[in-house]
Amino acid sequence: MRRTAALAPAGALIAGTLIAGAMAAPAATADGRHHNGSEAHGVQLAAARAARAGIDWADCPADWAIAAPIQCGWVTVPLDYARPDGKKIRIAVDRHVSTGTSRERQGALIYNPGGPGGSGMAFPKRIATKSPLWVNTAKAYDFVGFDPRGVGHSAPISCIDPQEFVKAPKADPVPDSEADKRAQRKLAAEYADGCAERSGDMLPHMTTPNTARDLDVIRAALGERKLNYLGVSYGTYLGAVYGTLFPSHVRRMVVDSVVNPAKDNIWYQANLNQDIAFQKRWNDWKSWVAANDATFHIGNTTQKVEEEWLKLRAAAKKSPIGGVLGPAELIGFFQGAPYYDSAWAPTAQTWSAYRAGDTQALLDAAAPDLSDTAGNIRSENSNAVYTAVECADAKWPTSWRKWDRDNTRLHAQYPFMTWANAWMNLPCATWPAKQQTPLDVRTGKGLPPVLIVQSTRDAATPYEGAVELHKRFRGSRLITEEGAGSHGVTGLVNPCINERVDSYLLTGKTDRRDVTCAPHATPKP
Repeated sequence: MRRTAALAPAGALIAGTLIAGAMAAPAATADGRHHNGSEAHGVQLAAARAARAGIDWADCPADWAIAAPIQCGWVTVPLDYARPDGKKIRIAVDRHVSTGTSRERQGALIYNPGGPGGSGMAFPKRIATKSPLWVNTAKAYDFVGFDPRGVGHSAPISCIDPQEFVKAPKADPVPDSEADKRAQRKLAAEYADGCAERSGDMLPHMTTPNTARDLDVIRAALGERKLNYLGVSYGTYLGAVYGTLFPSHVRRMVVDSVVNPAKDNIWYQANLNQDIAFQKRWNDWKSWVAANDATFHIGNTTQKVEEEWLKLRAAAKKSPIGGVLGPAELIGFFQGAPYYDSAWAPTAQTWSAYRAGDTQALLDAAAPDLSDTAGNIRSENSNAVYTAVECADAKWPTSWRKWDRDNTRLHAQYPFMTWANAWMNLPCATWPAKQQTPLDVRTGKGLPPVLIVQSTRDAATPYEGAVELHKRFRGSRLITEEGAGSHGVTGLVNPCINERVDSYLLTGKTDRRDVTCAPHATPKP
């Protein structure tokens, strides 16, 4: 799951095979027990239409910043699968064709990077840039990315003016008083209202099951009988939902850094659990900074580094750095370190430079750029989709007393992210559109072995999520990176993992038992 501290101001089932174009869509129907008859009918109809239409691949629009030989196209899907002849939206897709011979080619590999609200359109660049981790897989698969519904070029939604969204400094997420809490509650409710005003017709349909249905339509449009899929972070939940709705449509599936798919975890509890995991990984980073004090000069013990963080935070609250960096913006920058190991050194270096008098480095890294209107539109859109999907997927607590009690309790032990996370999700307490019941993720007939990859100290998606999905998807295999915590394991150099992911995607084979790998290399200062 993606996190940001940028707070908003704040019919019946059709039996048998599909009609013309059935070569692109399996005869097996989606599992109707998990979506009603009209939705099951709607996705079958949309997939059949997409299989006939295919995708008109062409050079990508110049303003998409996606260069040839990557190509772009569109797939048309119903806004509401219960009404497949009603309003349609277009899903943006792109691809880089496989680099191998025709005998080596195994189809298309579709990618989702997470979020909700993340775009997968950069995925084909892994072939274009000859990424060494993916060179073997690239021989067998076209790499296909897409903007999920509501994201980027795919009927984008919005909840607030983007320039207003990025303005800083925002209020300190950690409240000092009941008045502070009331102010944040007001901002959250206004944000929810803004979503309804700007994107109300989309909100009821911004669910993970609908995105999974879109994924099946994309599969059909690509001419693929079955789906090959790589999902990271929230993309693992999308994969889990797809595998539950369309078990016999899956060929190969890799899920990396896994959202716990238990119904009672989606999404309120997931965010509370995330607060705990973020604190643990934040502590890991502080220990690393302390161990490298000769380089960073911040503090030679974990406690001293924490004390310096609290001093920085307090000073920025009293007088925002450069007039724009307060505690909220600092959290937005510093959270990169517990999120990704690749951010460990840059975050520490920027902090160290600030302590040595270089204020501009921190401003460049953490302050909003009001001149970057395109980037601000992307940022606001991403946050809007994150909110819309999580609010629509499940019924959230409406009692402020519960939110206050739970987050006050957690903050006492896990203060780094707790209140920032609470305010980001609080619009769901007053959400103006229908909220669904989460899907019961489990194995269905025809689901092949799924490969699950997870580090034990992941902050964004705690390890327990991988264990839970492993239990629910019978025949799956779990690769555990012990003692590591960077989010998105398949993108890191660790031969124990890289070779197994390659082998699975190329041959479909997994180890006979679950595997535990040593951690990837610790970052160097």
